Amino acid sequence: MNFYSSLIAQCAHTKSVTTLRAVHSHIIKSGSSYLLLGHKLIHGYIKCGCLADARNLFDEMPKRHIVTWNSMISSHVNHGKSKEAVELHSSMLVEGVLPDAYTFSAIFKAFSEMGLLCSGQRAHGLAVVLGLEVLDGFVATAIVGMYAKFGKMKDARFVFDRVLDKDVVLCTALIVGYAQHGLDRLALEVYKGMVDRGIKPNEYTLASILISCGNLVDLVNGQLIHSLVIKSGLESVVASQTSLLTMYSRCSMVEDSIKVFNQLAFASQVTWTSFIVGLVQNGREEVAVSIFREMIRCSVSPNPFTLSSVLQACSSLAMLELGEQIHAINVKIGVDGNKYAGAALINLYGKCGNVDKARSVFDVLTDLDVVSINSMIYAFAQNGFGCEALQLFERMKKLGHQPNGVTFISILLACNNAGLVEEGCQIFSSIRNNHNIELTREHFACMIDLLGRSRRLEEAAMLIEEVRNPDVVLWRTLLNACRIHGEVKMAEKIMRKVLELAPEDGGTHILLTNLYASAGKWKHVIEMKSTIRDLKLRKNPAMSWVDVDRKIHTFMAGDLSHPNAQEILEMLHELIEKVKTLGYNPDTTFVLQDLDEEKKMSSLSYHSEKLAIAFALWKTGGRTTSIRIFKNLRVCGDCHSWIKLVSLLTGREIIARDAKRFHHFKGGHCSCKDYW
Repeated sequence: MNFYSSLIAQCAHTKSVTTLRAVHSHIIKSGSSYLLLGHKLIHGYIKCGCLADARNLFDEMPKRHIVTWNSMISSHVNHGKSKEAVELHSSMLVEGVLPDAYTFSAIFKAFSEMGLLCSGQRAHGLAVVLGLEVLDGFVATAIVGMYAKFGKMKDARFVFDRVLDKDVVLCTALIVGYAQHGLDRLALEVYKGMVDRGIKPNEYTLASILISCGNLVDLVNGQLIHSLVIKSGLESVVASQTSLLTMYSRCSMVEDSIKVFNQLAFASQVTWTSFIVGLVQNGREEVAVSIFREMIRCSVSPNPFTLSSVLQACSSLAMLELGEQIHAINVKIGVDGNKYAGAALINLYGKCGNVDKARSVFDVLTDLDVVSINSMIYAFAQNGFGCEALQLFERMKKLGHQPNGVTFISILLACNNAGLVEEGCQIFSSIRNNHNIELTREHFACMIDLLGRSRRLEEAAMLIEEVRNPDVVLWRTLLNACRIHGEVKMAEKIMRKVLELAPEDGGTHILLTNLYASAGKWKHVIEMKSTIRDLKLRKNPAMSWVDVDRKIHTFMAGDLSHPNAQEILEMLHELIEKVKTLGYNPDTTFVLQDLDEEKKMSSLSYHSEKLAIAFALWKTGGRTTSIRIFKNLRVCGDCHSWIKLVSLLTGREIIARDAKRFHHFKGGHCSCKDYW
């Protein structure tokens, strides 16, 4: 018998499955008792990772010891087979075998993995009856961990408080639970309590409490714990690295997170991802893109969260080409159908004006959720596809997904950009009647803009009055509508309201100045400009930029400092002369300066979007079928007419994103149908 025991132990140690099976066969032939050798064989099969062999042998055994039951249950839990573990536990009870501490420490994890709260509660009751609930630290920790997984933190705390001899594992289980469910102050409270008891935290304790410090933007405690991480020699541990990066990012201490990252000897996929996510969240998109490229050079494979974060950076920077390369990586590593990466891709293509690609990504998603649908509705909205956005909105409801606040903002924006006034009014009315959705200032702003641009200014003003403590943004939205329609008197009333709220609001002063200029009230323009100077307000200069050959070229109105200024001017003058033959007549009403007609004509010629388009057409020649430009302000009416005719003249599609939306110019027409 000792010979077989030694042989089985050797096979388990060397993981020699073939030899172990031969020993098993020899034991059967020799007629040796399973009662004595069965557990050793099962233990050997488990060590070799052969759960099926272990289960077959287990089922053949006429009598099974509690130790054998525990081995089978815990091994199935450890191998992610919680369902089989729960079934074994039930069979064990049926056969009258009472669980012990080892059984409970394994089975509570299985219950939480399977979502079996009631079964877990019954097992908890049995542990109490058997006197194992709080007297055994392993059992108490397993119970606390289970309740934490279910979000039953009061039950977890009740068990925790009853344990007299608390250890680091038990404290960490409760801290992790609090951190995962947003109860960060309670997590800190438990952490301080364990430190007061002289319990030394481990890497998991510190990693979780750092996350809580980040959530609370508690930099003081975060830095103290960072010191403890270093003192404990845990700064190279992946969990600590990731949590430190997350903590500093959430506290907006980007430079500190960069220092932590640069000091790492090794960074895992999770650490790289955490760093990139933090950079994007803090508006450091260019650095995030650079770090992602370094990650790829280091042969670290990105996961869907990495890709979705760097795609978000590409969206903000309008880096279509890099975004397309990341899309290819998605396909290569098999996550092109992932809902997180999918939503990010839809957002990227939408923000870069490529609705067809956004739709193609959306159409292959197998697991549609509210986030991915919202992303597609917003892509439609940005690009003026109002009817398509409304169709998807209706489809969303038929699929059983409940629209949220973001959905309604996007669909109202879609109605706004497509001039669908009645549809927008109906949707806004439905939000009012939906008690699950809270009307926000963003919803009101969309609706006020929609009504204002359709010249329903009085209705828009009444809507503002419904808002408790309306802010400058709402009044300025209505003021912009007055500017579009030349309603000077109403604009002056709104100006007075804005100045009561924010006497030095630059945007409002500039809007009213432009309105006076459009109406030819030059005396008022001079007065407003004098006020702007006295208040030391600054107007953002009109700026357009274009990405050609992976380099961004920026242009400002009237600025001829570009190295290729001569070539740009030649191309621009040629385009202006040719489109005049197609009916272009410069509209000098868009020149908001008191100049003579000739100077106004000259001023129009050098608007930033015209310079950017002339450069792109000269630089690309016939290499591309489309060009895309970006502008920080709204495109003016004269440039809009000019670009339509340039698209007809050159046979190129010109995609322009301004401060409001996308314009797709093709064959002499614009996707906005001249409504923007």
